[in-house]
Amino acid sequence: MNAKIPKPIFYFLTFTWGLPFTLIGLAAALFLRLRGYKPKKHGYCFYFEVGENWGGINLGLFFIVNKGSHAAIRDHEHGHAVQNCYLGPFMLVLVALPSLLRSRYRAYITEKKGVDVRTLPPYDSIWFEGQATRLGKEIVEYITR
Repeated sequence: MNAKIPKPIFYFLTFTWGLPFTLIGLAAALFLRLRGYKPKKHGYCFYFEVGENWGGINLGLFFIVNKGSHAAIRDHEHGHAVQNCYLGPFMLVLVALPSLLRSRYRAYITEKKGVDVRTLPPYDSIWFEGQATRLGKEIVEYITR
């Protein structure tokens, strides 16, 4: 996958091929907006900061991260938005659900079972997370150059 997607193409793909996942994000964005959260922009995406120390979740054109999140987390979530452009309706099954289940499992075994996070495989060791990190870094560099 190539992350160097011009803005019009990114939005075209997001609102056509990637529309199913983007509609979920639009609903979440509307809910958060009604609750008083203000959207911010990162690259081509819009994001909300909610809660503390939990990471992030991508929902197509929109993502949600913890307050004060590091730029690397926002880049990573933007990378999932690029995946959505390429994977479209398959995004939910191929990336989103496996990513959500994996992150919740990692949180469970470290917080509830006391497993040291350093003994787990690196977060990006699974293809969809490593790819999101790479794509996010590349698209943000492409946009800001």
